[in-house]
Amino acid sequence: MTAPVSVPDWFAEAVLYQIYPQSFADSDGDGIGDLPGLTARLDHLADLGVTAVWLSPCFASEFGDAGYDVADYLAIDPRYGSNADLVALVAAARERGIRLLLDLVAGHTSHRHPWFQQAVHDPADDRYIWSDRITAPVHSWIPNQGRRGGFYRANFYPIQPALNFGYARTDPAEPWRSPVDAPGPRANRAALREIMAHWFELGVAGFRVDMASSLVKDDPEHAQTARLWRELRDWLDEHYSDRVLIAEWGDPARSVPAGFHADFFLHFTGRGLRSLWDNGTGSQGSWAHGEPCYFDPAGGGSMAEFLAAWQEAERAVDGHGLVALPTANHDFSRLVCGPRTREQVGCAFAFLLSWPSLPVIYYGDEIGMRYVPGLPEKEGSQLGTEARQGSRTPMQWDAAPNAGFSTADPAALYLPIDPDPARPDAAAQRTDPDSLLQQVRRLIRLRRDTPELGTGGSVTVLHDGYPFVYRRGRHHLVVVNPRREPVELVPTEPVGPVTGLVVRGAAVTDRLIRANGFGYGVFRIEPSDARQGVRA
Repeated sequence: MTAPVSVPDWFAEAVLYQIYPQSFADSDGDGIGDLPGLTARLDHLADLGVTAVWLSPCFASEFGDAGYDVADYLAIDPRYGSNADLVALVAAARERGIRLLLDLVAGHTSHRHPWFQQAVHDPADDRYIWSDRITAPVHSWIPNQGRRGGFYRANFYPIQPALNFGYARTDPAEPWRSPVDAPGPRANRAALREIMAHWFELGVAGFRVDMASSLVKDDPEHAQTARLWRELRDWLDEHYSDRVLIAEWGDPARSVPAGFHADFFLHFTGRGLRSLWDNGTGSQGSWAHGEPCYFDPAGGGSMAEFLAAWQEAERAVDGHGLVALPTANHDFSRLVCGPRTREQVGCAFAFLLSWPSLPVIYYGDEIGMRYVPGLPEKEGSQLGTEARQGSRTPMQWDAAPNAGFSTADPAALYLPIDPDPARPDAAAQRTDPDSLLQQVRRLIRLRRDTPELGTGGSVTVLHDGYPFVYRRGRHHLVVVNPRREPVELVPTEPVGPVTGLVVRGAAVTDRLIRANGFGYGVFRIEPSDARQGVRA
C-alpha cells in the first residue's frame, strides 16, 4: 500500500478519537457533558497521543435522537455551551496539536427546523419529500399536521423528516419523486456547502457525515449520491483543501471514489468489522449477533472475512483515501463487552494501532470502559432491539463521586455511571505503567514515530490464524493473540532476529513465534547478523 495522495498530511497519520459530548465531561454540574468540560480535559487526549477529535452532534436540537435531529445547523445547543465555546475549544485543541471535526447530519433535520416549519404549510416548498398518500414503506411516511396536509417521508424517527436530494429514478405514478436537479435538491446541496463553510471559517477541520449514502433516494449503486459528494469534494478541494470529510457509509470501496477522504468499516455493513470484534458475543451488547469474531477469548473466529473486506477496499481506494477502523461507536458495543474483559483488549489496540487503517478510538475504550447492559432508554437510544445506551455512559475520570464526570446529583446524570465497583478510571491508570491506558499510549507513540506502522506502510500477512502475524514494511513484525490459550507458531519463512518495541507476552525467533493468552508484540526486524530474538 502506498501513501495516500489525496489526503492532507495531518489526516494521513491521524489518530481519531470519538467523543459523545453529553457523556464526556460536565463543567457546570447539570449532569450533561459540555464543551467547556471537554476543553478542560484536552490534556488527557494530548497525553494519549490523539491528533483529531470527532464530536457527535452538538447543534441545536430537541434531542429526540440524541442530537441527530438538528434544529439549527449553525448554532451549538445551549446544553453544550455556545458558538464561542466551540471556537475556544478549537483553539485550545490546536495548541495541543489536536484538530476538531464535527458531525454533519446531512440527510434529515428535526421537525422543528425552520425549513420544515415552513414546508409543512407551503405546498410549493420541495426541500423535503412529500406525498398525498401513503406509499411503501408505510412506516417511513408520516401524516403532516400542517395546512399542507399529506405525508412527509422520515429517515428514522417521525421527528426526522428526510431532506429532498431527489430520486435517481423518477416515476410519473409517484410525482413526489423529484429529479436530483429540482429546486429543492439544489437548495439542499447548496445548504451543505454553507453549513460546512460556516464551521470551517471558525476553525473546524472537517466533518464526519451521518448516513452519507442515504441522500438520493432509489439510487441503484449509489451513482447519483456519489455524484453529489464528488461535486462537494471538488468545492472542498478548491476552497478548503486542508479539511476532510469522513463518511458513515460503511463501504470505502464506494465512498472514497465518491469523494470522501475516509470511510469506516461499520457494524451494519457486512462482516468486516464484526468479524474482528462483534463485541456482543455471549452478552446483551448493541448489534450483538453472537457470531464468531477473531478477538474473542474462546478463539473461535477467523481473520478471513476482515482480510477479504480490507483487500477489496484497498484496491478500490487505490491510495486516494483511508479506511477507518473504530474500536466502537455510539451505536455499537464497546470492546469490553460480554466475555471480553479489560485485561484482554490490549491486543485489539496492538492490532488497531499497527494496521494501515485510520485508527478511531471511542471515548473510554482506552481505559477499558465496558458496555453496560440494562440501562433505561435515553433520547432515542433504544432502536428496536438495539440498546445503544450501554455504550453512552459517562466517562470515568477518577474515583470521585460520579467518576469525576459531574458534580450533579447522580439522579440528574445524562446516563448512570457504570455501577461496577471495579470500574476503571483514567486517573488510576495514568499512574500504573502496566495499565491499558499506558499500553495504548505507548502503541500510539510507536505508530507516530514509525512511518512503516502508519497508513503509508505496506502490510504482508504471514499467518491469519492464531496468532495473527504480519509484517509492516520491511522492518517491523506484529504478533497478536487475542484468545485465552497460549499459542506457538513455526514460521514458514525467517522472521528474526528481532527487537521488541512494545511487547506484552510474546516472543519471536527464527524458529518459533510464541504468544501467551492475550499476548501481543510489535518488533523491529534486525539485520541477519544481529542477536537472535527477544522475549518480553
